[in-house]
Amino acid sequence: MNRKLSTTNDDLNKIDQSTVHFYIEAQEVERLSALAFFEAGEEKYEGKRFFWQNREKNFTLVGLGHAHTIESNEEGNRYEVVEQQWQQLLSHTNYKEHCQQPILFGSFTFDPKKGVSDEWSSFSHVNFALATHQLVIRNEKTFINTHVVSKTAISAQQIALLQDERDELLHKAQIRGSKSYAKSQVISTEEPYKEQYLQSISKVTNEIKAGHADKVVIARSLALEFDEAVSSSNVLAQVYNEQPESYLFGQEQGPNLFFGASPERLVSVKDGMAYSSCIAGSIKRGATKELDRQLGDELLNDAKNLQEHQYVVDMITQSFDENCSTYDVPNKPQLLKIRDIQHLYTPVEGKLKDAATILQMVEKLHPTPALGGAPRGKAMEMIRAFEPMNRGIYAGPIGWMNADGDGEFAVAIRSALLQNKKAYLYAGGGIVADSQPQSEYEETLVKFRPMLRALGGKLNDE
Repeated sequence: MNRKLSTTNDDLNKIDQSTVHFYIEAQEVERLSALAFFEAGEEKYEGKRFFWQNREKNFTLVGLGHAHTIESNEEGNRYEVVEQQWQQLLSHTNYKEHCQQPILFGSFTFDPKKGVSDEWSSFSHVNFALATHQLVIRNEKTFINTHVVSKTAISAQQIALLQDERDELLHKAQIRGSKSYAKSQVISTEEPYKEQYLQSISKVTNEIKAGHADKVVIARSLALEFDEAVSSSNVLAQVYNEQPESYLFGQEQGPNLFFGASPERLVSVKDGMAYSSCIAGSIKRGATKELDRQLGDELLNDAKNLQEHQYVVDMITQSFDENCSTYDVPNKPQLLKIRDIQHLYTPVEGKLKDAATILQMVEKLHPTPALGGAPRGKAMEMIRAFEPMNRGIYAGPIGWMNADGDGEFAVAIRSALLQNKKAYLYAGGGIVADSQPQSEYEETLVKFRPMLRALGGKLNDE
């Protein structure tokens, strides 16, 4: 069932319609487990929690509760909605006097023109929140923020109650630590739209051969059912232990958890410098060091994968050219190896122009040719026409930004949507003129593996 999309611009001015009071309390605390803090909020804040950890493991963010949300089903100006509402909210507080800034975390759907399907009905096309209790672990230091946003005056009693709640959450996390979890028990596995997916590959290759596009990414889903409900804390703990080389993320929205372990940074901004990753072209890992090296060399010399990778490099370079005063792009890719797969990888960095922001970079970069195709417009038209599912947030931007404009967004791949006793996994691949449906199908199986393992399932070859 598709949700009717809003087409008004009222979202841009929601905060200005009344007086807003924004209270921040921030302090440095003793180091604790981020997962334990996430777990501690389950009783009170289940359905309103988020988790993020960067690939370098020097920045972790956990949010419990929603002090303020920014949600919208706008199609054309959704990045502007977030930018403007966030700046309006920040204008009601002096965040610079605190040891840790407030942080906005959230996600955008892959394509707002696709509508919202049943499994994604709890999510808007824009899903951002400022946490009531925000935990940040950064470079071996740990900070806890408590935020209150209200249209009426914030009382001392209200603050005292939240302070008590914060102290109880910290105590639980520090004393109890993180739990140990058994893997979920999968009782059924289904491949929705499998035949339609295989047919879509043939249709897209015909369009490409006719000169209508160079590359189109087509994705599909895998549906699991469990013997009992699976908790958000369980799957995040599994992913945390099994995918240390990736961006780890989890976003609860009511009864849903969207989570994943992405290898791909879309863009990060720190102190006026922007960083992005060109990741496209992949091959499996080898069972031995020698086979792994052989497969890596094969990938580095494969014309199809190199062409696919160059589409991404060209597009990201164009975005940096528009938004940065200077930038640097290596001449050839290297290998990025993670547990189940290895990719062609080219890092890009540049100095942002004075007026540029991280959300402007996100808007320019999404979707990269690695997730959409090339040229972008024609590829997106074909995805809407031929892809037999709705991606929702899969392959969309997910991440955070602080009050000063620093932040980081990953591409939400290697991801899944958990709904109580069900889960939907997503994976795709780049289709070019000589792509074969069966080989593309087999590539998605490799990409399902990280989330499938975290959820207790396995492929036929395991």
